[in-house]
Amino acid sequence: MNTKTRSGDELLWSETKRELIAPCRIFDVNRVERQAPDGRVGRFFFLDAPDWVTVIPFTGSLEDLTALRGDFLMVEQFRHGINAVTIEFPAGTVEKGEEPKAAALRELSEETGIKPERLEPLGSVCPNPAFMNNRVSFFLALGLNRVGDQDLDEHEEITLHYQKASDVVRCMGSGRYNNGIMMIALAYLRQWLDR
Repeated sequence: MNTKTRSGDELLWSETKRELIAPCRIFDVNRVERQAPDGRVGRFFFLDAPDWVTVIPFTGSLEDLTALRGDFLMVEQFRHGINAVTIEFPAGTVEKGEEPKAAALRELSEETGIKPERLEPLGSVCPNPAFMNNRVSFFLALGLNRVGDQDLDEHEEITLHYQKASDVVRCMGSGRYNNGIMMIALAYLRQWLDR
């Protein structure tokens, strides 16, 4: 087995050309030409997407959350990509010039009518760096107060459910809980609780 050891700048490809292929409502499709450090040139496609936020709204105390006693506030909605209904944590896109924390508060309010007393940042990650250039940030919402009704986008239809935290953790990744970003949200929540 012939293995090369390289790191950092030795692995960077430089961009030589970029072309917008398709401007879409929620992302733009781009074609780029890039050159490897050894001179190879390749064409690649990527999605220029806005950053996202995901909020984990919890009804109990931190002690309850650690023991998985209490409920998560979940949203149920139709997802066009898989042509199916999913159950997820409230989530959405960060608007241009908006900070992720502000986007999290806005999305939580729009989708649920809830304002939390406390919003804890859990972390952020690139959801799929192979062909996307955005980040998703995760937040824990505690002290949930209803301050209004849902204020949904034109094509959103969302049903709210309070679900036992233990059931959500047990079911996440299967059935209607099959959104991978929600699995990442739970992983960040576990890391945060372990600190």
